Amino acid sequence: MKHHKYNSGIIGNGSFIAHINTNAEIVWLCWPNFDSSPIFGSLLDKKCGNFSIIPNTNLIRTSQVYIENTNILRTEIHTESGSFAVIDFAPRYYENGKLQYKRNLYRKIIPLEGEVKIKIRISPTYDYGMETMFPKVLSDHILFDSAEFKIHTVSNVSLNQIVKENFFHLNQPIFIGLFESLPNESPIDNYIESEFTKTKSYWQNWVKHCTIPNFAQKQQIRSALCLKLHQFQDTGAIIASSTTSLPEAPGSGRNWDYRYCWLRDGFYTLYALTNLGQFEELEMYSQYISNLTPGAADGRYQPLYSIFGESILEEKILSLDGYLGNKPVRIGNSAYTHKQNDAYGQILLSLLPLYLDERIPEKNRFHNLNLIRNILNKIELTISESDAGLWEFRNFSQKHCYTFLFHWVGAKAAKEILQNLGETELQKKSELLMEEAEKNIESCFDSTLGCYTQAQGKKDLDASLLQLITLGYLDPKSEKAKSHLKAIEETLKTEEGFLYRYLHRDDFGKPETTFLVCTFWYIEALACMDRLDEAIQLFQIVADHANHVGLFSEDIESLSGNQWGNFPQTYSHVGLVNAAHKISEKRTKSLYW
Repeated sequence: MKHHKYNSGIIGNGSFIAHINTNAEIVWLCWPNFDSSPIFGSLLDKKCGNFSIIPNTNLIRTSQVYIENTNILRTEIHTESGSFAVIDFAPRYYENGKLQYKRNLYRKIIPLEGEVKIKIRISPTYDYGMETMFPKVLSDHILFDSAEFKIHTVSNVSLNQIVKENFFHLNQPIFIGLFESLPNESPIDNYIESEFTKTKSYWQNWVKHCTIPNFAQKQQIRSALCLKLHQFQDTGAIIASSTTSLPEAPGSGRNWDYRYCWLRDGFYTLYALTNLGQFEELEMYSQYISNLTPGAADGRYQPLYSIFGESILEEKILSLDGYLGNKPVRIGNSAYTHKQNDAYGQILLSLLPLYLDERIPEKNRFHNLNLIRNILNKIELTISESDAGLWEFRNFSQKHCYTFLFHWVGAKAAKEILQNLGETELQKKSELLMEEAEKNIESCFDSTLGCYTQAQGKKDLDASLLQLITLGYLDPKSEKAKSHLKAIEETLKTEEGFLYRYLHRDDFGKPETTFLVCTFWYIEALACMDRLDEAIQLFQIVADHANHVGLFSEDIESLSGNQWGNFPQTYSHVGLVNAAHKISEKRTKSLYW
């Protein structure tokens, strides 16, 4: 495929995420929760339903943008006879001091020029296309009824015109709302306009309260807004992505369901949001962590859980066509059965600001000494154990350097927390674990290659180990850091500057596409090592690989720039924020020193 970028933006409010393409079709919307079946799922198969607005004359062009500093999407459709715009959003705002994030979706269709006839097609399905939801026209709304929930559709246009999919003249603004429960207020146009004003204000105020240095502000703002949408408001869980089974490369079989909360991904997302000066997400996530139930037998945490903290995420293959014909389509993720021991360090590091950052009010701090003790015990239990690692290898386990790094980082974070709490005995334990983790990390150093390798006794290089530099294990000025970085550059970097996560064969062969967060880790490492001009230049190249509304996929095909993998991917946006933050920090320092 010559050119492939995902042609959609997303909207949401912490209860759902909808993908809307440049034709204003809702192609993916899981309902009622992030990990539910889609009600509109034409992204993966036409039989999975869609919500589209169809003009009766040929399309000439379309365009799509976000309203500035919001998660409100505006799509313009230009046809042979005229043009119109569609504004899509989900309500999120404070009212009387309480956050409102109703499971409603609003669409406003505005005539712009000429004469346009449109028809509205709303055809939800459920159970991944197995159940068709038929419309019932009632006195004031259309009801779509399933065994699990109801969707009430309200509009200021004839409900029968919608259900019959008749064309009608677009000569006034049309308002359509999908409601979990019917609103008390009417008329619908005034109601949605009011919701729009409050939601726009909410997002723009949220952005105002982000701490964003001048470098790459526009990209950081969009990344921040994207990351915010991936936290499930009811529990505080943070999902890796809102999609499933978008292939890492065409025909690769690497099609995974990412609609779950990986403890690792949660850490990275919180790290980015904390860099942006946002702490509400961290406070919510800490409650999610504290409510998880470790395994009964050994007290271990899984690498991932459902948004409600459920532990069984059985993986199934569905008989769907797949995105652009790419099969298999998977739901669930068997990685929940893996040992991925880096998670313990990431939990501790993600909680660190709640104990130490003075910007968080005392009443919101999180003093749970039992949790800290428990996580340290798990590091002690697993500190020399083989695991599936960051990349979730399915058919073999190794003693991964990345896991050892997060044992070290986690024990270090625990030490800082315990110093703050005055707990001397556990401090000593954390120091001993740091020493043990350091020995394990050093056992992965290959003096012939001059770098740290993916696992003990292996020669394979791994881009995740750039974080030995960015997380402070290696002194960026040391010869070891320079040698390590050079080996990764020479082995994993493409001519275009993108990095593969590794290049040896795994369960599915050799990776075909570069993993975007690895390139951002590389940019961050360059900045750490005062190679600032190179970091800025590569950052600008990578930033150009976002889609039309500034969203990044999981993977990039280096030569063509094609986007692949689940979309949008929190990892990628986290990488952007943290790389930009490090560049800003170094630029500021160079001005004053």
